[in-house]
Amino acid sequence: MRRLLFLLTILLLAVPALARDGLGTFAQWAAFRDSETPRCYAIAMAVPSTMQRDFQPFASVGWWPRNEVRGQIHFRLSRKVQPNTPISLSIGRQRIPLVGGGSDAWAPDKRGDAAIIAAMRSAGQMTVNARDASGRSFANTYDLQGAATAMDAAAVGCAQIR
Repeated sequence: MRRLLFLLTILLLAVPALARDGLGTFAQWAAFRDSETPRCYAIAMAVPSTMQRDFQPFASVGWWPRNEVRGQIHFRLSRKVQPNTPISLSIGRQRIPLVGGGSDAWAPDKRGDAAIIAAMRSAGQMTVNARDASGRSFANTYDLQGAATAMDAAAVGCAQIR
């Protein structure tokens, strides 16, 4: 299962595989460093579902040290979202609004990124909820086992890059 996750994660990303260094696989999450960009990130695919999926959904937390971006949340959603409708993230008892469009969603700002990362460290799963272009509700769920370690590995992987 871990090897399958690792291989599928590599396929998800459009950057050539040789440009990335694997920093580790931690349960459902993996961490990578791309020295050419430079950037580091933790990433996981959504829990498998029998519901319609137009895209393979994934969650990532990225660091771009030269741009002074640390811990930026990004979700690739399984469907295109309906314009001007809410996208939200449920983690434990928290419900956090997201911003986005097309098939992507993010925290609205740095404070939102920090709140999501803090919640990810203490929860077992998180779920993104939205409405697709046809107005139908959909959700993408993520297992958070290994997320904290993968995020730490990505942060350390980019700590020396300037």
